[in-house]
Amino acid sequence: MSSATHVMPLRVRYVECDMQGRVFNAHYLTWVDMAHSEAVRDIAGGYDAMTEAGIDVVVAAAELSFRRPALFDDELVVEVRLAAPGNTSLRSEFAILRADELIAECVMTHVCVDTGTFGKSPWPAWLRDRLAEHA
Repeated sequence: MSSATHVMPLRVRYVECDMQGRVFNAHYLTWVDMAHSEAVRDIAGGYDAMTEAGIDVVVAAAELSFRRPALFDDELVVEVRLAAPGNTSLRSEFAILRADELIAECVMTHVCVDTGTFGKSPWPAWLRDRLAEHA
């Protein structure tokens, strides 16, 4: 993946592996969520800055494709690439890599919501501008 907004390194922990010695599938979404949180921290000052401004995000969709198994003690990176924000949504693409080998890919759509009602809310101009700079 080129033009990554953020790159998060990680090492596979034993607890993340199943009886087959491979990373259990649900952990990939955890890693994607962690990488997204780090990207939001870099771009917007983190989720605290967003919630203090009265907005939050919820996951509307996630699509995960497995290419190769990740194994205990593998050194991986999760690359994040953002699309230009929509009115209320943000599409993010993730690549999980072991060196140059693609392990998994994920596409997530987050929706901006009001922290009081959890109803859809347009991105505030300050955040839309910051997200667009990283798209």
